[in-house]
Amino acid sequence: MADTTIRIRTDAPIGTISPRLYGHFAEHLGRCCYDGLWVGTSDSAVSHDAGFRTDVLDALRALPVPLLRWPGGCYADHCHWRDGIGPPEARPRRLGMSCGLTVEDDNTLGTHEFLRLCALIGAEPYLAGNVGTGTPQELCDWLEYCNSQLDTTLTRERAANGAGEPFGVRLWGVGNENWGCGGNYDAATYAREYRRYATMLRHVDPSAELVACGLEDEWNSTFFETLGNRLDLVDHLSIHDYWSAGGPERDFTGDDYYTLLAQADATEAFVQRTAAIIARATGGQRRIGIALDEWGVWHPEARRNGWGAIPGRRPITYEQAGTLRDALAAAIALEGFHRQCTVLSMANLAQIVNVLHAPVMTEQDGGRMWVTPTYHVLHLHAPHIGATALRVVVDGGATIPGGAAAVSGTASTDGTGIAITLINRHLTEGATIALSGIGNAAFAEGHLLTAANPREQNSPDDPDHVAPVPFPVNGNSSDGWRVELPPHALATVRYTA
Repeated sequence: MADTTIRIRTDAPIGTISPRLYGHFAEHLGRCCYDGLWVGTSDSAVSHDAGFRTDVLDALRALPVPLLRWPGGCYADHCHWRDGIGPPEARPRRLGMSCGLTVEDDNTLGTHEFLRLCALIGAEPYLAGNVGTGTPQELCDWLEYCNSQLDTTLTRERAANGAGEPFGVRLWGVGNENWGCGGNYDAATYAREYRRYATMLRHVDPSAELVACGLEDEWNSTFFETLGNRLDLVDHLSIHDYWSAGGPERDFTGDDYYTLLAQADATEAFVQRTAAIIARATGGQRRIGIALDEWGVWHPEARRNGWGAIPGRRPITYEQAGTLRDALAAAIALEGFHRQCTVLSMANLAQIVNVLHAPVMTEQDGGRMWVTPTYHVLHLHAPHIGATALRVVVDGGATIPGGAAAVSGTASTDGTGIAITLINRHLTEGATIALSGIGNAAFAEGHLLTAANPREQNSPDDPDHVAPVPFPVNGNSSDGWRVELPPHALATVRYTA
């Protein structure tokens, strides 16, 4: 095993790791919301709490889920919020449209139900508004319905529907991917529309945090140039990053393995470029956060047209395998989130159940539930949530194709100790790691996530096939701490003072 030294810079804190960086995304796409989260209250044989699957709720509470974005995605720009309030039996049936997939949507999962879900799992809600087929008045009405304390027709309607007190939703997206499925706007046209929407929304609730739709560098620069002196209308700029170039979801090669991890690693550079554009636009006079509100692996099989020579699966469901490789890719992205925590204001893994890079899976029609290796990666990162990110210096050890160090890590402190998450990205070689800079730790506890090969996954028949196990940590504060990390593996070690 190659020797690697990792030094924790407790003297160089980066900033607070906001719980919003561990957000999730629930869209009315495939079986994410309906059948995944929501089974309804009438004829469901599945154990549920007011329509939400009990087993899924338990898994999400334990994860945890600090932030949840809904109802889209592309679905948002076809969604009219009034369809999802009032007596369920009186709600209209609509075409649920997103990413080219249309389904029947009976709107039984609407505003009140979603906000109850957030309360059940302890998540902050983030609502995505309709710019594609909606109007400023429609979005203003939704904001008033959710947040106003005044005695208006809308707040009386909210009370009649069971919520006498305001919901107090802080985060509001003004459209979604309006450069594409949200209306095929150009950047300047969207900026003018955004200015109109945001001005009206500020009148309704000045405390609401508004999220503008971003894209890549040229779009983002044009958006801010067109917005001109009204940067005060923007609190966050949304960007999305999906990774698809790593070959098949399971039958991938060694080169494919490293390609996917490299794509995940490049997400940090995307955040940095976006931060530089924001800094130029604001001149440092206003903080506009970066909302990476869709991110993760999107395998070719779960795309309509596949990717390269790999065809998309038929029928299209947007469901895909969740392997150990996917989990390691997520962990690599999280390292970057911690390093960029002063400019990255939120991040939402896409999506929370069944669809795309899901941590939780369910069988069709209310069958069994299981969690993916990515779920375990997120759970192993829980000690970092809300803590202070620390700089990590890596010296020596093996490298991977492209020249990067095979071993990487992230560290944080919450005042009672230090948590360190280590990744060995190497496909075939283990690593011996010496840890320094930890201070006078008296106790160390570790958990390891790995498998015989990175193609392995969990299933309803073998739900714990890839799951954390206790991880031995050798040494002490005087002589130093050492760990041995297998190939394609991740471990979190917690040191207490």
